[in-house]
Amino acid sequence: MVWIFYLYLINTFFMLVIAIREVRRPSKALNWITIALILPIIGYWLYLSTSNPKRVHRKRLTSSGNESDKLPDTYSDSAMRIADALRHFTVHGFRVGQVQVLNNGIPKYDQLIESLQNAQKSIDLEYYIYRNDQIGNRITELLIEKAANGVQVRFIKDGFGSKQFPRYKILQMINAGIECRTIFPLRFPWIISNWNYRDHCKIVMIDGKEAFTGGINVGYEYTGLKPDVGFWRDTHLRIIGEAAVDLQTIFDVHWDIALPEQVESKIKSKIPKKPTKSQEVGRTSSAGLSRWSTELASEVSAIDKSPEKGRLQKAYIHTLEGNPGVPTPVIRQAYFICITQASKSIDITTPYFVPEEDIIMALKTAVARGVRVRLLVPRHIDQKIVGYASRTYYGELLEAGVHIYQYDKGMLHAKLMVIDEEVAEVGAANYDMRSFRLNYEVCEILYSADVARELTQQFELDLTDSVPLKIEDLLQRPLTQRIMDQSARLLSPLL
Repeated sequence: MVWIFYLYLINTFFMLVIAIREVRRPSKALNWITIALILPIIGYWLYLSTSNPKRVHRKRLTSSGNESDKLPDTYSDSAMRIADALRHFTVHGFRVGQVQVLNNGIPKYDQLIESLQNAQKSIDLEYYIYRNDQIGNRITELLIEKAANGVQVRFIKDGFGSKQFPRYKILQMINAGIECRTIFPLRFPWIISNWNYRDHCKIVMIDGKEAFTGGINVGYEYTGLKPDVGFWRDTHLRIIGEAAVDLQTIFDVHWDIALPEQVESKIKSKIPKKPTKSQEVGRTSSAGLSRWSTELASEVSAIDKSPEKGRLQKAYIHTLEGNPGVPTPVIRQAYFICITQASKSIDITTPYFVPEEDIIMALKTAVARGVRVRLLVPRHIDQKIVGYASRTYYGELLEAGVHIYQYDKGMLHAKLMVIDEEVAEVGAANYDMRSFRLNYEVCEILYSADVARELTQQFELDLTDSVPLKIEDLLQRPLTQRIMDQSARLLSPLL
């Protein structure tokens, strides 16, 4: 049994290394030390693999911070302070653009397909999840058609999120002239050092002047019509004008670090000779697309009472990129700045809420300043461990005066924040350490009372499908549930 003693010494040494390295973040150090105690040696390997990014783009995309780059004087003091604080974290400072809010999957796909059909020169797509289903086939076939007509098409997918996207489909795209790449592919040797990192962005660029970004991936479940998933609540943006250029910059940087697809010749034999049922669904004639959109719209109308596609609104825009290769979590800092500078109201919608302590303190302090803070989270969550961990934060927020609502209509996947009815944030990042520190993320800070008003109207509508959370609800949890919740919180560095 001498080996047990040596294992204990080695693991103790590893825990000391964690404590020393994370001395500036005691809560993170304690979490990892606990994991190392529960999983000797393995826990330390998990820590290293999530704290030492390799083959990750390390340059932070930030602007030079032009002093003249300011909001007009018509904006409130809180908006001015937020804009001034964030200008050093943005890609290229202020941009002006036209913004269209797309609530839920049907309006997003309807508008996206229309815009793709109108593309003349170039199409760039980057998605965390890109499925080979009714929706994915529609878009893929359209990309192949546009490439055949001379449009330059580039395609990036995440190795983990899109791991089920078939290789033969990639080959079809490559043979059609589409350039395909993958970030963090699940193959040796990249998986060894990058297994816990993700490209969580959802970006589409069309002709360098029209962009789509937000929380909606490519998949049938996002329509809200998939029987085993149910209604899906989400938010996306369409951006037209100079503001779209920043998303092009982010895409180009990610393109350079992504790995070209290498499809084996044997995959050719797996390409169906005749179109499968899903491929038949994916044919992209103008009439077919119109009919498909009408059918989906009629199906969803019975269950979706969200506003129709929003109209274009003028906005000043800051674009931010989260990057796992740099020590400063830009997205987290942006959230913190927005919360701490709010003077009247904060409305947050997020599917995953496992934040770091500074975000919790910022929310509690905002309430103490007299700011109305409302947090909308899902009642039914697809990631059970995340849901368990989230509940451990609700008690202190409720006691501080934060209003928490649980969305009960279906799956809540939207990620947005509205500050003082004038500043809005929409993107792909959640309130968790994965989005803050482990993922490539993108978010848009929008300075526009019109956009903020539209997002607030949707927030109020979502509240009608939500249940207020009371402190009594948390106190009535059985002991076993409380233990599970606290145990899940220990895993927060990995969530």
